[in-house]
Amino acid sequence: MGIPIPNLLYPPVLQGLQATEQGPKAEIAKINAVLDSLHKYAAKADGKAYFNLYADDAVFLGTDVTERWTKAEFQAYAMPTFSRGSGWRYTPRERHVILSPMSNMAWFDEVLDSENYGTSRGTGVLIRTKAGWKISQYHLTFPIPNDLADKMTAQIMAYEKKAK
Repeated sequence: MGIPIPNLLYPPVLQGLQATEQGPKAEIAKINAVLDSLHKYAAKADGKAYFNLYADDAVFLGTDVTERWTKAEFQAYAMPTFSRGSGWRYTPRERHVILSPMSNMAWFDEVLDSENYGTSRGTGVLIRTKAGWKISQYHLTFPIPNDLADKMTAQIMAYEKKAK
């Protein structure tokens, strides 16, 4: 049986353990620079610089349910497109970054605009490495307005039923 610790001791301890969006501003600025570079390099079709932003064991989750790719699989998919000088352009409209208590991991969500797809959302995780911040996971989604959800999910279910 342990020694009870009065509750008044917990708040200072908990404050030190909670992740914070206001975390060290310099680290959040570095993370934002990585994410901004990700979109810049994709638009310029600079595959080498683009994939250098990902950790070696990164995972990319695309908009299709079948698109769960390791970094190597994602490179195999995207590099031919980049090699032709084509990329994709997503412009961040809004972004939120939360830094872990030890400042070695961060997660984010961002609302993106695209000429081809309109509004989309990127979410993910970055890890701090000796080489700087690297993307460990990125997930691109197309948010569905609630008023359209029933119709859209019915179309998706019908598509999946035919594909079986």
